[in-house]
Amino acid sequence: MAVKLFVSDLDGTMLPSRSAVSPENIAAVRRAAEAGVVVTIATGRMFEAALPVAEALGLDVPIISYNGALIKSPSGRVYEEHTLDAQLARDIISFCHARDWYIQEYSGGRLRYEKACDESRAYEASQGVPGIAVGRAGMLEHAAGNCKLLLATQGREITITRAEEIAEAFGAQVDVTRSADTLIEIVPKGISKATALRTLAAKLGIPAEETMAIGDAYNDLPMLEAAGKSIAMGNAFPEVKEATDYETLTCAENGLAAAIYAYVLGMGADAPVPLPKRDI
Repeated sequence: MAVKLFVSDLDGTMLPSRSAVSPENIAAVRRAAEAGVVVTIATGRMFEAALPVAEALGLDVPIISYNGALIKSPSGRVYEEHTLDAQLARDIISFCHARDWYIQEYSGGRLRYEKACDESRAYEASQGVPGIAVGRAGMLEHAAGNCKLLLATQGREITITRAEEIAEAFGAQVDVTRSADTLIEIVPKGISKATALRTLAAKLGIPAEETMAIGDAYNDLPMLEAAGKSIAMGNAFPEVKEATDYETLTCAENGLAAAIYAYVLGMGADAPVPLPKRDI
């Protein structure tokens, strides 16, 4: 299968943390682009947090952000955008505030939360984007125009419980997923990285069977299942590995680069970052 569109998750796939894209990953992405492959990003991050990565890669390609709710190029072209209904967003925010849960919003491309706390500071550090403390009333005032809402928690068990409660209360109107053990993503119903991948492929005139995706987390699963072929990072959740066609090295080992050389460019052992000879 010739790969024409290659879509990569960011955190845990291209980026081990807030750290910059490694030279190995940059080189592999540019090598694929030179071979005629459209390489792009699909992330739960806000567009503004994903933009520096795209710029580091040196590619002006459509970026899938907000877990699929916005497709936009670094040059500013909007391919598609979906936002939560304003009243629905207010209801979800109020639901969380009534339980003293941390929740943040992104209308107008700005990160907002009630007040600075451990969760907000950890998120800002991981994304490299400063937020604004606006109080509970301010959160409700900026409820319109949000591509997603996000809850940050202190651990996996809390995340699972809160995600289930939100899904039970609002699941008929939104999709709820976990992008990490401490993060809960809330997006418009029916929107995901998968829908964005299919939309982008159609706009670019690329058949589904000529697409490939790589990721590590639960919010990557729909995209991985929608792509023609899929790759799990070595550090991916077990459920992700079970659902994909291939597995590569970990993020820290530049598994993205190894996957591009092996599965997109077919370089095998001659690749600058080859996969181990063992069957992984």
